Amino acid sequence: MDATPDTSAYIADFSRFLEASPSSYHAAAEVARRLDAAGFTALAESQAWPTGSGKHYVIRDGAIVAWSQPAASGPTTPFRILGAHTDSPGFKLKPKPTIGLHGWLQAGVEVYGGPLLNSWLDRELELAGRLVTRDGREYLVRTGPFMRIPQLAIHLDREQNNGLTLDKQRHTKPVFGVGDASSADLVDHLASLAGIDGWDVAGYDILTADTQSPARFGIDNDLFAAGRMDNLSSVYAGLTALLDAPDARHISVLAAFDHEELGSESRSGASGPMLDDILTRIGAGLGASASEKLQAYAESWCVSADAGHSVHPNYSEKHDGANQPVMGSGALLKINANQRYATDAVGAALWERACASADVPYQEFVSNNTVPCGSTIGPLTATRLGIRVVDVGVPLLSMHSARELAHVDDLVGLSRAVGAFFAGV
Repeated sequence: MDATPDTSAYIADFSRFLEASPSSYHAAAEVARRLDAAGFTALAESQAWPTGSGKHYVIRDGAIVAWSQPAASGPTTPFRILGAHTDSPGFKLKPKPTIGLHGWLQAGVEVYGGPLLNSWLDRELELAGRLVTRDGREYLVRTGPFMRIPQLAIHLDREQNNGLTLDKQRHTKPVFGVGDASSADLVDHLASLAGIDGWDVAGYDILTADTQSPARFGIDNDLFAAGRMDNLSSVYAGLTALLDAPDARHISVLAAFDHEELGSESRSGASGPMLDDILTRIGAGLGASASEKLQAYAESWCVSADAGHSVHPNYSEKHDGANQPVMGSGALLKINANQRYATDAVGAALWERACASADVPYQEFVSNNTVPCGSTIGPLTATRLGIRVVDVGVPLLSMHSARELAHVDDLVGLSRAVGAFFAGV
């Protein structure tokens, strides 16, 4: 699939989406902003919901679930769900975060998920997330370029190029100025950016993000580098597909969970009750009995979309010998015999139909037997809801780096295939 003006527009807007989403909380808010502009209505979980057709969404912390319910929906109408996640690996601000050592101001941070630690060195980072005041109100905040984790100069450790080992406690504290801890207060600074008083901040969920802008490059300008493509590439693909989704004989759903990088075990993660809560309430609004709810689930599908691995030209031995997906050859169909991915033969056939309908290629990914793969929200969703799930995703290099690498055609192709899925192939 050659790059086209549509590809250029998609990548340009995806870049804007990434830059607006330095944390899971910002990503959920940016999805909501775009849904509002498209005529979707926000619903509060503590209130009664409308029972007729419409387009709605719910935010729960750093997660968002949106759906388009056609007028013909009934108690047994099935769901077509695109599942993804809003969080990415990095660092999270600790309590008592302002540290002063040897004349430097530093931030106390805790490792979040499984970042590729060395990739975060010598980058201008920002802090982003939410502050919660004593009365329970939430404020989104971001600093812009603010701090850096400086690497030790080669002159002071001549063996670094023979093997860099970073202590997660000692070597990952960013610097953000000079002085001692009494001369600055990170929480006060974040509060001032949010327009509130530091003394009023009772809690916070603040994470790091790389501030370098996304970029296209390469001999054909088809390579794309940015932070947080695992997994905002899937969130954005699902959002664009949902906004273009036609009326169909199912309810189209975008479910973007938080905390996948930590195992998904939270009220806003895929192991939590959020999706089932929302689907149950949609069904109740349609008059579904317990039996009819299960009938709807029996005909429902979830495409679990999460970034995967392209074959690495410098480390090809880490991949399966026969299945070596290459960037630019299509989104991945992710397969694992031990159900780390939920794809089975029926799911593979669905994904083949979706890609054929969208006229985009796809390729299979399976792990080298000696290099176990991670997992996704796919098996969790299949287990919690009992619906059929297929695992897919955009191939990346440098996954969990502060700055990951993709191919523009794969990014666009995923959105087109999800669009065909929502259309009902």
